[in-house]
Amino acid sequence: MLEIGSLVDGKYKILNIIGTGGMSTVYLAMNERANKQWAIKEIRKDGVQNYEVVKQGMIMETNLLKQLKHPNLPSIIDVIDNDDIFLIVMDYIEGVPLSRLLEDGKQPQEKVVDWAIQLCSVLQYLHTRETPIIYRDMKPSNVMLKPDGTVMLIDFGTARTFKRKNVEDTTCLGTVGYAAPEQFGGRGQTDERTDIYCLGATLYHLVTGQNPSEPPYEMYPITHWDPFLSTGLESIILRCTRQSPDERFQNCEELMFALEHYRELDVEYKKQQNRKLAVFAGSVLMCLLFGGLTFWADFQYKKAVTSNYEYYMQRAQSEVQKEEAIAQYKNAIHVDPVQGEAYQRLLEEIILNDDILSEDEAYAIRDILNDTPDGNRRNEEYFMENPIEYERFAYELGIAYFYNYEDKGNKTLAKKWLEVAAASENLEANQIERAKCLGRIAAYYSKIGVESKSGDANVSYLDYWNDLQELTKDDLVEKDNLTTALIMYKELAYQIYTNCIHFKEEGIEKKEMESRITAIKDWAASDISSSDVEGNERIRLLNEELISYLDLAKDAVDAAFATESGKKETLP
Repeated sequence: MLEIGSLVDGKYKILNIIGTGGMSTVYLAMNERANKQWAIKEIRKDGVQNYEVVKQGMIMETNLLKQLKHPNLPSIIDVIDNDDIFLIVMDYIEGVPLSRLLEDGKQPQEKVVDWAIQLCSVLQYLHTRETPIIYRDMKPSNVMLKPDGTVMLIDFGTARTFKRKNVEDTTCLGTVGYAAPEQFGGRGQTDERTDIYCLGATLYHLVTGQNPSEPPYEMYPITHWDPFLSTGLESIILRCTRQSPDERFQNCEELMFALEHYRELDVEYKKQQNRKLAVFAGSVLMCLLFGGLTFWADFQYKKAVTSNYEYYMQRAQSEVQKEEAIAQYKNAIHVDPVQGEAYQRLLEEIILNDDILSEDEAYAIRDILNDTPDGNRRNEEYFMENPIEYERFAYELGIAYFYNYEDKGNKTLAKKWLEVAAASENLEANQIERAKCLGRIAAYYSKIGVESKSGDANVSYLDYWNDLQELTKDDLVEKDNLTTALIMYKELAYQIYTNCIHFKEEGIEKKEMESRITAIKDWAASDISSSDVEGNERIRLLNEELISYLDLAKDAVDAAFATESGKKETLP
């Protein structure tokens, strides 16, 4: 075991033990240089049988987690592999496993449903990777509850990538009681429905307090243990834990929707709805008899049997006309202005489907954000209560304004949204950095040519130059894509063309500006193939505009430094 107070890899100081298991020990460690705490999982060669097998399992776990980015998953920071010890450095998750909460008995069903929805989100994320990942070991001890109510899924030792050609891929992996029948070998392949079974067994344990891996083993309906539990939740858990995968929920998105509406599945709720439908059917018949409002009847029927939000979302996705789709997304947002899906799909699938943000489309977005469904607060104010989705929306809208507004870009309009994204704690690190840099450039546009009351310029062109270099320093094609690279290089060329005199006054040398122009020309000549240009009209136009601005920038730089050269030549 690692000694408390010892230093690992020259930077991680071991503080104490925070967990032990059959194969590993987990320590709390401090990186004193960064003043940040981490968790370190230790596998010792002399501590387990079949060390190499266990080690390979841990390597699989770390390789999986390194590829993943989700708010309900820990991140792998470092791996230390010595001859007699294998260490994984990962995020330290402050909180308690759900298994510890169960020591005090069953948990409130409202909290359990909230945790389940979060777990559906992370499982859906895993299942929808380019190579799907099946977790296979959902149970209370593998779920950590943080103080803010967020749950984190840990321990990927039994996870695997899904290969559809496999017919039988599993031999007794998982935890008895929580594992699906197909996890015990000879019963077919594990897939996303396996995780749904494990999650259902976990929910059963949490709401009843009855461990499915202990006597009486059989999972009775949850109202057998507590008649006050929701019959709607009971039906969801029963469907999750069917023996046949074909009888379970087929994906986590379907399960998440059921959990979000579990109260509507309650027996009493169904009885009330049936009574309402009976009354409603009578009123429809009356309307038909009087030759009346069939459209109203159809709408009321759908309203009675369908979640309004989902109904409008489905309508939006089935509409052919853009205006009708926007109207349906607006209806969905009116029903629930906090949920982010309608905003995101509206922006990505309708507004930006042609890579251009028109003035009319920008107006439609502003109109929806400023709408007041309750006559009091604007939709945007409600949306801000969902920071993860709001910040993602702000980033994409800011990028769209910056590059694609009226096919030319509008930096001033982009400024607000980029500032929101730059302050995010939820976006990916490279997105936050790009938002910060683009935001600074956007801010320059509102200051260029404007003087302060004292007569001083409001813009530091040296800072402006440095930000432009920072924005375009990396391999932008590898970092983003060819279209973005062309737009960003064109921006730099355009700014040299229009502001080279200001850059010169701030001390930027001619050779530095010429070097950037030459580097971009070389990149365009070597990295843009004829197939890129011939197969994509937008690429072709952007490439032509870039070459044109580079030529203009070269001429402008020559002109800006020509006077200075002439003066030097006439000196005695």
